Amino acid sequence: MSLENKLTDIAGEIQKLQVTSSKAIEARERLDAQLQENELVRKEFTQLTEENTVYKLLGPVLVKQDQAEAKSTVDTRLEFIRSEIKRVEAQIKDLDGQMEKKKEELASVQSAIQIRNRQNASAGQP
Repeated sequence: MSLENKLTDIAGEIQKLQVTSSKAIEARERLDAQLQENELVRKEFTQLTEENTVYKLLGPVLVKQDQAEAKSTVDTRLEFIRSEIKRVEAQIKDLDGQMEKKKEELASVQSAIQIRNRQNASAGQP
């Protein structure tokens, strides 16, 4: 494989990694929004008394729900969101590492091309 082809391949791999990384970052942002929403709901639950009624939205209908069950659901959702955030952050870190290696590989191939071109120029070759 020629150096130019290798350069093109590496650039394509970097581009794919960037797309994947962008999607992971968007997922992280969505998870952050969900985390904030659910933290707000949990905070609201702390202000409830026994007499307060909790409703759950199911499609277009509000259905009465037990407070303890609602709190448990929110706590479970928060745990899940936090674990997903950790998973996505690890994925982003891994992708960043892969991109860094590819960029180093790209720089190495670019240097090899420059050296070859200088050698060809000094030898009078096109």
